Amino acid sequence: MASSSAAGNGTGGILPTHTAAPAWPSTSKPPPTKDPRRRRCLCVCLLVTLAVLLALAITLLVLFLTVLKVRDPTTRLVSTRLAGVAPRLTFPAVSLQLNVTLLLTVAVHNPNPASFAYDAGGHTDLTYRGAHVGDAAIDPGRIPSKGDGEVKLALTVQADRLAADLAQLVADVESGSVAMQASTRIPGRVTILGIFKRHAVAYSDCSFVFGVAEMAVRSQQCHDRTKL
Repeated sequence: MASSSAAGNGTGGILPTHTAAPAWPSTSKPPPTKDPRRRRCLCVCLLVTLAVLLALAITLLVLFLTVLKVRDPTTRLVSTRLAGVAPRLTFPAVSLQLNVTLLLTVAVHNPNPASFAYDAGGHTDLTYRGAHVGDAAIDPGRIPSKGDGEVKLALTVQADRLAADLAQLVADVESGSVAMQASTRIPGRVTILGIFKRHAVAYSDCSFVFGVAEMAVRSQQCHDRTKL
């Protein structure tokens, strides 16, 4: 009878129920969410940085296409003066050779907004009808930006090399003019706006006619270029 009454009241066979635990303990905090204002600030900073870099790149491109673009200088032979004649006797094959020294003054115009300095000087080769007949050393110097300067050369002509084509030389002298070619190379550096420095080499190839009677250059034609 006792078992019947226990089953009848409906409490003996029911197990106690348990409530589900909370997703986060009461002592823990939910994961932080991203601040939209901070994210917006980072995007603005990134856009401003990209805009500044783009403006800087455009500015440098414009400078290299205009101000920083190196233009070829122009040269002109101003004067020629006989400095001296040095005879030389060679042995064992006895021969008398003459070295003629000419002082040349070359005017140079620099059209660039950058000065050109050649601390190591330069060199000039003189040819007569394709034969190398003389050399000239160029002293160190500097040509100002958008300005003019003078380059002085002590050109030594080796008369014995002219003797290789003596018949033609005599004919040219009798005609009153001698045509020659001079090739000049001057390594140096250009300084732009006082900040940018670049290595450059100035080249000049000149063909000129030397007048025998006046002992001066009668006509000339030069082609100048600069290589960076």
